Amino acid sequence: MSPEASDRATDHSAVSRRRFVGVAGAAGAGGLVVGAAGGAVAFAGESGDGGGTALTHVGATTVPFFGRHQAGITTPAQAKAVLLGWDLEPGADRAAVAALMRRWSDTAARLTQGHPVDGDDQVAADAGPCSLTVTFGFGGTLFDKLGLAARRPAALKPLPPFPDDALDPARSDGDLFTQICADDGLVTFGAVRTLQKLAKGVARIRWQMNGFARSPGATAKPMTHRNLMGQIDGTNNPKESDPKFDEKIFVTEAAAPSPEQQWLTGGTYVVFRRIRMLLDAWDGIDKAHQERVIGRSKDTGAPLSGGGEHSAADFGKRGPDGELVIGANAHVRVAAPEFNRGSSMLRRGYSYHDGFGSDGAPDAGLLFVAWQHDPDDGFVPIQRKLARGDALSPFLRHEASAMFVIPPGCARGGYVGQSLLEG
Repeated sequence: MSPEASDRATDHSAVSRRRFVGVAGAAGAGGLVVGAAGGAVAFAGESGDGGGTALTHVGATTVPFFGRHQAGITTPAQAKAVLLGWDLEPGADRAAVAALMRRWSDTAARLTQGHPVDGDDQVAADAGPCSLTVTFGFGGTLFDKLGLAARRPAALKPLPPFPDDALDPARSDGDLFTQICADDGLVTFGAVRTLQKLAKGVARIRWQMNGFARSPGATAKPMTHRNLMGQIDGTNNPKESDPKFDEKIFVTEAAAPSPEQQWLTGGTYVVFRRIRMLLDAWDGIDKAHQERVIGRSKDTGAPLSGGGEHSAADFGKRGPDGELVIGANAHVRVAAPEFNRGSSMLRRGYSYHDGFGSDGAPDAGLLFVAWQHDPDDGFVPIQRKLARGDALSPFLRHEASAMFVIPPGCARGGYVGQSLLEG
């Protein structure tokens, strides 16, 4: 038995928060969870009352914190997400940031495995880990502030402006980034609050975005998420089984541009965009028009050229009228890797809804989160093409933006970012 398990077994004060005992097996309605090292890991447990329900299994599921890559990248999307950008406090130096990253990593490692932490205020009392993941990143400004400019990757630079951007600087960028995801909202809040308290004197929150996705067990069978336009979203994501998945999503040793940047091997980049969906305008067009804009069936997610959701789109197919079945400006065509020199990224976005404006229109849309080995080979060329000729663009407005480098995962006893901050 590990020290953590022994402590948990004897510390009855922790039982109300972490009463689930993990055993290897299926994850019930939550399905298998992809861990930080890329393997499929799942735990299912029963509550002390016996006769566990599907939600008991969802609550007991854990995702490993330690591994070659950070968790929360290839992990299937959980039901809740909190994205945070942080600014360093004046005077915070490299030693202070290194100490913060160690505190954050140690705490995240315990929370994600359902272990108690010092100062637990019991916000999520009686809940299990609920597939909690905590992912950390660094902004370009951090390197200058800490005297690490020589170790900043060349790809970590401001994103270029795109047509029709309406970005709010106060909700963009940042020195540090955290993504906190779980299948329970109280678990995410508890983790956010814990990290925020640990950061006092070193970093303060610059912006926060709260997102949601489909809850495990909400559908009769596992399915791709739907966005707030009602469209199945994420069908054409790269898969871990793809032959070149790792080199498209993660920085390989061969791709690290200099010895000073070998610390990034196994890491990645994330592009974040807050994309408001102009839902009143979208709802003003009929379903057939909506499907032509996207290039897929709204009911099934199948390409308009035929088949099922995961069928390959036949972009050359024409209808009886001689017109392309999937139009030249349909979203799926404009964004497809075959029309973008093979560029791709792993999208892991969340919906958001922040009320209604004075005009009655919903402030709602997509917290776009995309992972890639190099934004100049992923997000940037695809977004440029979308901005020029995507039929979906008139229904969207980009309101916040950021890019961060995501260090590789860490081994037990280490912390995320250690090879950079102590190298």
